[in-house]
Amino acid sequence: MVENKKNEIAITVGNRVRSIRRSKGLTIEQLACDIGVEYTQLSRIERGRINTSIFNLFLITKALNTSFSELVKDLDEVEFDLLGQ
Repeated sequence: MVENKKNEIAITVGNRVRSIRRSKGLTIEQLACDIGVEYTQLSRIERGRINTSIFNLFLITKALNTSFSELVKDLDEVEFDLLGQ
């Protein structure tokens, strides 16, 4: 159950990163270069294949000129019961 939620959260954040990046007119290669990661790593982040660090998310928000809260705002809709996990 917890693993499913981790995946759901990674996908939700990744989709948000992709959406904001595209709205800014940036390619995945441009954003990856701006934050100092391989474009393949950024691609895995956007597809929710990996959980990235808070620091990488921070770099992404700075490169996209957006707030951290904007990046993770869709997480409010992920249901999670801490007791039942």
